[in-house]
Amino acid sequence: MQHQVLVVEDSRAFRHYLDDQLKQAGFKAIFAENLSQAKKLLADPERYLCAVLDYCLPDGQDGEIIDLVLDHKVKSIVLTAQFNETIREKVLAKGVLDYLLKDSAASVAYLVPLLLRLEANLEHKALVVDDSDMVRNHVSHLLEKQNLTVYEASDGNEALQIIDDNPDISLVITDNDMPEKDGITMTREIRREYSRNKMAVLGLSGSDDSTMTAQFLKAGANDFLYKPFNQEEFNCRIHHILNMKDTSDKLYRMANQDALTGLWNRRYFFTHSCCQTENESLNIAMIDIDFFKKVNDTYGHDGGDAVLISISKIIDAHFPESIVARFGGEEFCIQHCGHFPSFLSTLELVRQRIESITIPYLDQQIKITISIGAATNLKTLDSLIKQADDNLYTAKKNGRNQLVSN
Repeated sequence: MQHQVLVVEDSRAFRHYLDDQLKQAGFKAIFAENLSQAKKLLADPERYLCAVLDYCLPDGQDGEIIDLVLDHKVKSIVLTAQFNETIREKVLAKGVLDYLLKDSAASVAYLVPLLLRLEANLEHKALVVDDSDMVRNHVSHLLEKQNLTVYEASDGNEALQIIDDNPDISLVITDNDMPEKDGITMTREIRREYSRNKMAVLGLSGSDDSTMTAQFLKAGANDFLYKPFNQEEFNCRIHHILNMKDTSDKLYRMANQDALTGLWNRRYFFTHSCCQTENESLNIAMIDIDFFKKVNDTYGHDGGDAVLISISKIIDAHFPESIVARFGGEEFCIQHCGHFPSFLSTLELVRQRIESITIPYLDQQIKITISIGAATNLKTLDSLIKQADDNLYTAKKNGRNQLVSN
C-alpha cells in the first residue's frame, strides 16, 4: 500500500523537488498551493499518513494551515523559511510532529527519513511504564503521534505481565522510581528474555543522581533521558532507537530468511527448534515441486519464481507454529512438533490444495504438484531429515504427487 502525504506549499520549484524526493521514497504526494485548496483536499483526511505544511501561505501567513490540518486529525510537519524561538514554541505548542527550516536540501534529507519512520512505526508497539498518570499520559501521547501502538503500566510488575502477553513489543519507556518494582530492576529482568535488538528500553528519571544514566545502561537499557525532557530530543531518541532496531531486524532477516520466498533458510532451520520440551515429538517433512525444471524451461526463471512464492505461501499458511524453510531450488523442509497423524493430515491438505490450483503468471496459468516425504520417531534431526528425504525419493519413484511417511 502506497501511503499518501498531503503537501501544502506555494513554491512551485519546492513542490517539484518534494514530489521527486517523496516518489523515490515510495510515497504519493498530494499537493495544495494554498489554504483554500487544502480545505478541499481534507474532505477525506484519513487517507494521509502525514501532512507537510508551509508555515506561511498567500492566504494564511501566520500558520493558519496548521490549525486547519490538525483539526482534521492529520499528523503534521511544518516547513518554515525563518526560525526564531517564538515561532518554534508556537508551532510545537500546537502539537505538530516536528518543524524544519526550508533553507536547503538538508531539510528534505531529514524530512524523508522522518516520514519513513512514521510509516514503519505502524508496525511497532511501545510500552510506557510510569506511576505518574500525568507523565505516562504525556509520553503515550507523544508516541501515539509517532504512529506507535501504545500500552501503559503503572509499575514494573504490571509492565512485565504486559510484555508476557505481548512479546512483540518493540520499545519499553520506563521511569525508575516506581512502587513494587523500579525501572532498573525491570530492565534487568527484560534482558533475561530479550536482547537490546529484540526489545529496546529507554530509561527515564527525574532524579538528580548523576549516575542514573550509567545505572540504566549497565542494566541493559538502550538509552536514557532525564525528566523533564525536550520533546524534540525525545522524538530524536525514539527515532534513533527504532531505526537501530529496524536495521538489526533487517540484518537478521538477511542472515536467516530466504530472499525470494521469505521462508527460513537452512542456517536458521538447523540452529532453531520448534519444540519447547524434550518430550515433544519432532516430525520432519521434505517437500519437492514435481517437474520444476520443466516449469523453468517453459515459463523462464521468473515463472519458476512465481511458482516458488505461491507454493511457499501455501505451505507456510498451513504450518504457522512450525519452522518452514526453503532448503534450496524447489525443495522445502518443515520442522514440526506434535501429533504425527495430525501433521500428516495437514501435509495431505497442502498436497491437495496445490494440486487443485493454478498459479497465474503473466497471461498464463501454471499447474503444479508436489511430492512429500515425512518422518518421525528418530533420535536426531539429521536422521529424521535423511528418513524424510528417503521417503520423498520413494514418493517420486512411485509416480509423484503423493505423500510417503514411515
